[in-house]
Amino acid sequence: MTILICGVDEAGRGPLAGPVSAAAVILDPNYTIVGLADSKKLSEKKRDALAPLIRQHALAWAVAYASVAEIDQLNILQATLLAMKRAVLALPIPPQQVLVDGLFCPDTGFPSQAIVQGDSKVAAISAASILAKTARDALMLDLHTQYPQYGFAQHKGYPTAAHLAALRLYGVSDIHRRSFKPVARLLTDK
Repeated sequence: MTILICGVDEAGRGPLAGPVSAAAVILDPNYTIVGLADSKKLSEKKRDALAPLIRQHALAWAVAYASVAEIDQLNILQATLLAMKRAVLALPIPPQQVLVDGLFCPDTGFPSQAIVQGDSKVAAISAASILAKTARDALMLDLHTQYPQYGFAQHKGYPTAAHLAALRLYGVSDIHRRSFKPVARLLTDK
């Protein structure tokens, strides 16, 4: 009997704006998706090609978020674990084991193991990495239409020179993480 292994990963811990996303994926052991790897090592084009294959061929998948308010209230690690827990609990099929990229596991009630660099070692975690990243990128593109002055389409909220310059010019928006130092500094310098 095959054990239903769920891979879990996040995207968006480092940006100054937008939610953190997490995905949980149970791959079909009878279907191999060629090209799975850590999303950070894949081009955007490759991630965008793999994401629909993962959604189509996985036994189960889910994407969840922790909001900017939750990030500011809890801290980024706890908000990330919350998004991961939400993703696992949203799966239509309960996993028998949860494998998480990184050092920490969310409290899901399922047997769990954290694997450092798991997104490069475990296919299900690679798949989760890709879904978390593509879902968050799509959300940041939507936010770009609401807040075009910040350039989210280009940097997805990461602290690039252009983003920091836009923050100084336009101020802090509702979707900026106030607990992150570059944003907090702008708020206290007023």
